[in-house]
Amino acid sequence: MSGAIKRVIPLLDRVLIKRAEAITKTASGLVIPEKAQTKVIQGQVMAVGAGARASDGRQLAPLLAVGDRVLLPEYGGTKVKLDGDESEYHLFREADILAKLDS
Repeated sequence: MSGAIKRVIPLLDRVLIKRAEAITKTASGLVIPEKAQTKVIQGQVMAVGAGARASDGRQLAPLLAVGDRVLLPEYGGTKVKLDGDESEYHLFREADILAKLDS
């Protein structure tokens, strides 16, 4: 994990996700054109906020932890560019994440 990621602390129920890389080659070695590649809907949790607040003001514990693999919606999230890192990161609300994947 790079130093730039360690400095990012999402607020409340926000989660920083690193999207998985798109598949650019088939098993036999054929290159898939960019237009034919499917949108990547999986990612890994890189940082988690403290959790949402309930209507009575209590702090709710986050459901996800750093390192979890998750299923993401096709659209949404806020793209984040970190210094010195070429990877694609997105900030999502915890409620927007569709599922947690078993390892």
